[in-house]
Amino acid sequence: MSATPDGERKPFVDQAMRTRTRTALLLAPIGIASIIFLPPLWFGLLIGTLFGIGLWEWSRLSGWESTWHRAVLVLVQVGMMVWLALDGEAALKQAMLVGVAFWLFAPFWLKYYDFARLPKRRYLALKTMAGALAVIPAFAATLYLDGYSVNGPYWVLFLFMLIWVADSGAYFSGKRFGREKLAPHISPGKTREGAYGAFVACAIYAGITALVMQMPWKQALLFVLLAAVTVAFSIIGDLFESLIKRHSQVKDSGDIFPGHGGVFDRFDSLFAAAPVFVFGKTLLSL
Repeated sequence: MSATPDGERKPFVDQAMRTRTRTALLLAPIGIASIIFLPPLWFGLLIGTLFGIGLWEWSRLSGWESTWHRAVLVLVQVGMMVWLALDGEAALKQAMLVGVAFWLFAPFWLKYYDFARLPKRRYLALKTMAGALAVIPAFAATLYLDGYSVNGPYWVLFLFMLIWVADSGAYFSGKRFGREKLAPHISPGKTREGAYGAFVACAIYAGITALVMQMPWKQALLFVLLAAVTVAFSIIGDLFESLIKRHSQVKDSGDIFPGHGGVFDRFDSLFAAAPVFVFGKTLLSL
């Protein structure tokens, strides 16, 4: 760690992190209890509400200024989520695959980070569609994992915890070892060392989970690999939201969670990770 101009060392855990930690400690028990104990219908309503708020925040980031237009847009998008939930397993799987395809495309947008930066009408439509493709398939994947998988709630908990563990690993390793910028034109605070820390943390977490579940070693290796791929896409999701916020010249998507920003700030990694993880889990028959 470097010293301040006064010769004092910068605190390893700053005030922002303390606020984030307090908020997380408050919300974590509620979140875990909701995942484990809520029936699929009520869990779907909870996730749908949160993701609907995320879509509302995204409509502002996309460039929509009229509250009325934003409300109509979000109602249509939430209606699509309700339709998917009611249509059942096949519809949820199809929506999930659309999400996987979108996130495979997203790195190209990150590479050409100035694309769609200007507030033009055609870019407004493109960013609106991008928000829908980010959020709605993630909703479908989470619902599918919860309702159509053996021990579904525990898999959902694993996924949420995986993102949290990776995020924490990235923060602390980036804080301690961060030197080389990961995407300086998109999110200057993120470093390659932070990303490496995320992968190490997720590998340890997934490995311990595989041991607890007594997976055969080949299956355990595939499981750890899936966790690593999931975290890679979670980083893409995080960077993608940072890109759109940079276009909009805002720091946070909202302020619903003290220290964390808005719903999109809190779930941006999950939006990318959920379709990829559930698709991989289904493909590997885990």
